[in-house]
Amino acid sequence: MMVRSPRPGEEIIAIDIPYCGLAPDPAELLSHWNLDPWLLTALALGGCAIAAVTRNSQRRLAAAGMTILVIAFVSPLCALSSALFSARAVHHILLVACAAPLFAMLGGRDREIGIGLPFAVSTSTLWLWHVPSFYTAALNHDALYWIMQSSLLGSAIWFWRAVFSARSALPAAAVSIAAAVGQMGLLGALLTFAPRALYPHHMAAPFAYGIDPLRDQQLAGLIMWVPAMLPYALIAGLIARSTWSAGWTRRPA
Repeated sequence: MMVRSPRPGEEIIAIDIPYCGLAPDPAELLSHWNLDPWLLTALALGGCAIAAVTRNSQRRLAAAGMTILVIAFVSPLCALSSALFSARAVHHILLVACAAPLFAMLGGRDREIGIGLPFAVSTSTLWLWHVPSFYTAALNHDALYWIMQSSLLGSAIWFWRAVFSARSALPAAAVSIAAAVGQMGLLGALLTFAPRALYPHHMAAPFAYGIDPLRDQQLAGLIMWVPAMLPYALIAGLIARSTWSAGWTRRPA
């Protein structure tokens, strides 16, 4: 397909059908489950592998993380993210702020991980895939789509493991989470106040859902700006509670 950029005189942009399929009609959305056998096999094998290497006390964390992946990639949210950029924002938040910290808590955390590099990589990865040209390329090619998803999840897991392993838990974790919230909010603000719609795959489909592309993009920005902060705030609160309960003592080097 070919989609013309909204500004007169700009080049025609080619778009292809994204991995999650064509944008569904709103009346048919709930019937659009992604039953890709390769995906289902990968999720099943991944779930079994995680269960095999985690302790019994962590099985619930693993199950919760896998459930979030099913919601993101198998449920109708996958199809909705082909239509609405705001749904894609929810999809990405589920990966980096919900599934990633759950998977990061699996296994031992005795070794401290420096937090600077994981934060820089996870932040750069999130911003990179929201550059319109990279985002469009990812939706045009299934291989790039999965590189986008795996890099977002993987870099976020690395960041959260660094947060959870911080030796001086409360100060380091608080600063790191505040920085993550800040960069997510800044990205959300840029999307909210952008003067025009930026993503070709979402130039037409939002109209079927009663919203124009620019407002859909603004909604995505607001989701990243406000609701996305809730998982970070919850995790910060849990870290603070556990640290204070332990007497806020520094672990020996």
